[in-house]
Formats: sequence, C-alpha cells, structure tokens
Amino acid sequence: MVSSEAVLIPGGGVTASGQVTPWVQARLERAIALSPQPAYFIPLSAGTTHKPPPLDAAGFPILESVAAAHYLIRRGIEPARVLPETISLDTIGNAYFARIQHTDPLHLRHLHVITSEFHLPRTEAIFTWVFQLSSSNPHYHLTFETVPNVGIADTVLAARNQKERQGLARVRELRSQLTSLPDLHHWLYTEHQAYAVARQAAQISGVALETY
Repeated sequence: MVSSEAVLIPGGGVTASGQVTPWVQARLERAIALSPQPAYFIPLSAGTTHKPPPLDAAGFPILESVAAAHYLIRRGIEPARVLPETISLDTIGNAYFARIQHTDPLHLRHLHVITSEFHLPRTEAIFTWVFQLSSSNPHYHLTFETVPNVGIADTVLAARNQKERQGLARVRELRSQLTSLPDLHHWLYTEHQAYAVARQAAQISGVALETY
C-alpha cells in the first residue's frame, strides 16, 4: 500500500496525434490504481528537445503533461486534483520544475514517483538528488515504483537502455557538483542544452528517439 500526498508521473512522449504513449499510459493507469489515492496527480513534462511537439487542431503545441492530464480526467480523476507540470524538457527538469511549480508551494512532502522500468534508475537518482537540495522547506519523503516497458520493441528498448546508462553516469557527476537549488538553477540556465538560451540542444538520433 502506498500512502502519499501526490503521485508524480514523468513524461515519456506523445504520439503524432497527441495521445500519451503506451508506456506513459501504463504509468498513469498505475497512478489511478493507487490505494489510497493521493490528493494530487502531477504529470510531468512539456515535451522534449529531441523532436517537435504535435499540434492540436488550432495549431498549438500539445504538451506531454497536458495530454496526460486529460487522460487522467477522462479516467475519472477530478480536474482540481490534476496538476500538470508544464515547463520541463527532460528528467532533471521534471524533478526541478515539479518542485518549483507545485510541491514547494503546496508543501507536499510525501511523494510517490511512477515510471517505466527502463527509466527508473536515472529517475530515482535525479529525484532523490533534486528533492534533497537546500531550500526553506526540506524534508521530502520519496518513494518509487516501476511499471513494465509496455509498447517498446526490443531493439528500441536496448538503445534506450544504453542512453539511460550514459545519462545516469552524468547525473552522478552533476550530483556531486550541484549541491543547492541555486546551483542547479544556475546550471540549468547557463549549461543545460534544454534551458540555456546560448546552448544548442543536442539531438538524439536512431531508434532510441522512438521513446521520447
């Protein structure tokens, strides 16, 4: 049994039609099935730097977290309990902006994170690091859970797993260098290729791109 104030669901891409991918749907379904249910559901991610977002009928970008929010609402979760995080473009951003946009302001301290098996090691390292960084409201309690890697071909999964291992090694380096929220903020907007305006985002190519 999981007891938390909020469940956080990292982003994992949307289809060309703007629907959540099968592996993200599995994360959302597990969140819905939690007992007792948390007070809030926080789907994460605006999108990714690796490919452009799909557009809605009016020509506006479809944000990953908003697509996930609509999924949760269609499945019966009250809209007031669904808090999409609408800024991040990667997993580090998922954690940082979830904290800045929602959990710090609402004083949510017991958080449960649900993601896919392939994504968990890096997600756990990132969220544990980011939510332990200095602030006026510390003492977060995080738990983590995986769901199966639904809807991903074996060759694609192998490529993504390789990217995850590389990313985890980089997170371990950053964790020792960035030890406060101001440190992380400065790095995001001066060095991170997704957020620093003077940096050009590196593009992922190959079959791993299918999982973004």
